[in-house]
Amino acid sequence: MGRPVKEKSLSRQDVINAAISCLDKEGEAALGVNRVARELGIKPPAIYKHLDGNAALKRAVALTIWQQYIQWCHEQTKGLEDPHALLQAGGQATRNFAKSHPERYRTMTQFQLNLKDVETAPLIQEVFSFLKRVLQPYNLSESKLIDAMRTVNAAITGFIALEQTGLMTLERSADASYQIMLDALVVAIQYIQQVETQS
Repeated sequence: MGRPVKEKSLSRQDVINAAISCLDKEGEAALGVNRVARELGIKPPAIYKHLDGNAALKRAVALTIWQQYIQWCHEQTKGLEDPHALLQAGGQATRNFAKSHPERYRTMTQFQLNLKDVETAPLIQEVFSFLKRVLQPYNLSESKLIDAMRTVNAAITGFIALEQTGLMTLERSADASYQIMLDALVVAIQYIQQVETQS
């Protein structure tokens, strides 16, 4: 038997990995079947055996990046139990992921996760599970827990979005400001714990 034809030995994960490589090098515009086929040295129809077009390719890439990000955060927070330490480590892990993989982070955060989607629901539950570990000692009601989760998420993702778009133009260190923000989130959570819940 001769060497297997590359198209025949190609796996779905090979296609996704090649797409992520294109994304890292060229940005979201590179997430197309034709560009990924060139990266793999194959003809585009070979990709359609694994992913049905550009939309399916982008979805598979986003889901894979979410999984990578969650694994990254698990590694960065391993062994931590103190809620404040967890919040600090989780916040720093998210920013470090965005700095190390800016195009992946942008693609990941632009992809909408949906609890009714069987593929994305487990990813949402993973993120919720981490936030619940951070917030568990505060014994928040369901509505206050949602408020706290939204506050933490908005602060961290908002800061990173400003940083990635180059809007941190003042001379104050962004690292110092980010640390202050993470500390301030603890105060914000305590406020949510104490404030009267409004409908």
